[in-house]
Amino acid sequence: MNGSKASVSELLSGLIGGNATVEVAVFPPYVLLAQVADEIAGKDIVYGAQNVSEHESGAYTGEVSGSMLREQGCKYVIVGHSERRSIYGESSEQVAAKFVAAQKAGLIPVLCVGETLEQREAGETQRVVAEQLQAVIDLAGLDAVCSAVVAYEPVWAIGTGKTASPEQAQDVHQAIRQQLGDEGAKTRILYGGSVNAANAAELFAKPDIDGGLVGGASLKAGDFNEICKQAE
Repeated sequence: MNGSKASVSELLSGLIGGNATVEVAVFPPYVLLAQVADEIAGKDIVYGAQNVSEHESGAYTGEVSGSMLREQGCKYVIVGHSERRSIYGESSEQVAAKFVAAQKAGLIPVLCVGETLEQREAGETQRVVAEQLQAVIDLAGLDAVCSAVVAYEPVWAIGTGKTASPEQAQDVHQAIRQQLGDEGAKTRILYGGSVNAANAAELFAKPDIDGGLVGGASLKAGDFNEICKQAE
């Protein structure tokens, strides 16, 4: 929940001049989507939303449906972000329903999975991530998940300045890819958790880390552009 009309214009101006050769997507708050659409029209940047309702329409005041986002020109939508799970109590089943709703509307879900510090210290990382992923596979189907984007975001590394080591991140990414099977070979699996210009290159060098889901560092065009270059 960051940004204003002025800050979005400044950020987009910096990104447009970055000339990254990788796919760059931005995820502004709902109320800034139209502005983003106008300012990046014709540019090599796509955009999505930070959340979506599992419902298509109805008496769900304050919610935004997948069809509404698609009508705004969104290509992607984040589902299951750890803050949605921890602060707003979204269950893996609700996340799975949102995933299905997003795909039904023609959006590409960016499915977030990850463990808390307590779960990692208890040696439960692989189990937690596998269960979160399996809940979506069970509802949407394996092919549907493989055609989306998966983002591993260890909760303990989000906004804390702490980062999973490249080796720790690779271990989880590899397990995710194995769970997805042969079809998962083509699935983009991103790492999210205090990605910055200093650690991006080492993370992206790992074989199963295909890019980043960037948080705080995406609020400064210079930092974000540098991360994009490291992904090339």
